[in-house]
Amino acid sequence: MPSRRLLVAITVSLVVGTACGGAGSNVTGPELYAESCASCHGAGGDGGIGPAVGAGTNSESLTDEQLAGVIRVGPGTMPGFPRLSDAQVDSLVAFLRSLQAP
Repeated sequence: MPSRRLLVAITVSLVVGTACGGAGSNVTGPELYAESCASCHGAGGDGGIGPAVGAGTNSESLTDEQLAGVIRVGPGTMPGFPRLSDAQVDSLVAFLRSLQAP
């Protein structure tokens, strides 16, 4: 029988993948975050199922390129979002940086 953690990861991947698949190219960073990230990382980036990504977190030390890579590939149990356009990823990175601002 699969572990609970595996079942949660699969469920999150399916839900997030579905939400991400319909995102238009003109969707903004805050909208993308609300649709695809907030359920795991918290509405304000304060964490939940996934780690916190706001101010004072490890994600602050990543370069924008590294953060974009995390979004595209998804480390560990986090699903990747390869369907996002470069503009969408850039907008999401900019929004994450705004959450990290003091």
